[in-house]
Amino acid sequence: MDKTDTDVGKKKTGGFRFPSAYTIVALVAVAVWVAAFFIPTGSYAADPDTGRPMPGSYERTDVEIPLGDRLYDLFMAPIHGLYGVQSEETGVVGAYEIGELFGSAGVFLFVLAVGMFITVTMKSGAIDAGLGRVSQKFGNRGIPLIVILMVLFALGGTTMGMAEETLGFYALVVPIILALGYDRLVAASVILFGAGIGTLASTFNPFATGVASDAADISMGEGVTLRAIMLIALTAITIGYVARYATRVKRDPDRSLMGIDPNDEEKVTAVLNLTVRRKIILTLLTLTFAMMIFSIIPWAQILQGPDTDSYVWQLDWYFPELAALFVVMTIVVGLVAGMSEKTLTNNMVSGAGDFISAGLIIILARGVTVIMNNSEITDTVLNALENAIVGAPGWLFGPLMFLLNVPLAFLVPSSSGHATLAMPVLAPLADFAGLDREVVVTAFQSASGWINLFTPTSAVVMGGLALAKVGYGTYLRFIGPLLGILALLIIVFLSLDAFVALP
Repeated sequence: MDKTDTDVGKKKTGGFRFPSAYTIVALVAVAVWVAAFFIPTGSYAADPDTGRPMPGSYERTDVEIPLGDRLYDLFMAPIHGLYGVQSEETGVVGAYEIGELFGSAGVFLFVLAVGMFITVTMKSGAIDAGLGRVSQKFGNRGIPLIVILMVLFALGGTTMGMAEETLGFYALVVPIILALGYDRLVAASVILFGAGIGTLASTFNPFATGVASDAADISMGEGVTLRAIMLIALTAITIGYVARYATRVKRDPDRSLMGIDPNDEEKVTAVLNLTVRRKIILTLLTLTFAMMIFSIIPWAQILQGPDTDSYVWQLDWYFPELAALFVVMTIVVGLVAGMSEKTLTNNMVSGAGDFISAGLIIILARGVTVIMNNSEITDTVLNALENAIVGAPGWLFGPLMFLLNVPLAFLVPSSSGHATLAMPVLAPLADFAGLDREVVVTAFQSASGWINLFTPTSAVVMGGLALAKVGYGTYLRFIGPLLGILALLIIVFLSLDAFVALP
């Protein structure tokens, strides 16, 4: 689950250490605040039907903002990022305005609710038991087991942004892979590549697709067809890449990029028993995420057009309802697991605490948007980007958005923080290019997922490699060609989306 970059797996050294996502976003907020003194103010005319900015309607404005007001906006940015309200009359965001919620309170609570649900489910042992049962069932059939495990991790990544949670599976997966005659690089790749590709091609990942769609003012279900196609294609290619290397190592251990240590003849870790109770919990886990997916898809709009009224049975849920769903199902899973009242509530609090890092990043990043809004420079920045893409062919828009998001993803490894920071500015560019905003969302999450497959600022990468005992340099040599293949395919998919209207 994307939370933020922690220190898991990082060695303490006296040299330079890349700052945390919190520090980066805070520095961005200060930089934007300072830049607002020099960037001219301006605004677009709003479309009367959609409220979105109209292409070509930008005009400079002459607004004098007192220094005291600017200092107050910087001081209150995190608070306004949580529950700031945008005034209906002036457009200013503040804690005491009357209008529509501008802050990320709904997303923040949703993140905590998912944290509770995942933590309680993990504590029940159901996920570990299910994965262990799969491993036992395939016995010595190495390649089929690799395929199954990578598909399972990819499903975890694409639906719930599985990231830091994967660190708990190395103790189970590494001994199994070694016992089958493969090296530690194969073991690390099964987990890192599986969950990483799933997150890259997120279909309904609330921490990437959900947060980005919310910031882009679209439904999470928009663009799901393209993302599903990308998930299938990229997962298949990545599995083939790992399987090819694994087969080569099994046939000739000398061809291993890191060698096989004779001391690596470890016994397979004992797995938890998959009891009836744990089977029920796995079923509840599946049904909960299925319910989330069903409830947010705009079925009528996808099947009959964007202007169609919703079906009677269509739920059209958003973050408040989804947060309630995960809170309720957390309690249900805890009761099925036989947890006492104290154990269940402690696990819920612990789960919310583990995921509050993602919530804080979202709030801080939203605070940057508030500063830009109150300084009236958002439309000026948007106009500069609009001028940069004017005249560019539609098929080039998606790839440009991907390339633009790559450095942002490196600076802000948290996909939720990256989405909250970038989407309010980048999403309207799709309107100007005559494309759907889901193209920007898909380009963002592809860039974020691609970078987080190898960036040294990621606790998932560095912590996972440390647990698997794989050197970072060795990992880079192995993943290098795959990164090139993935980047090329992402660009092709984003280019094709301009020609094929995918729901």
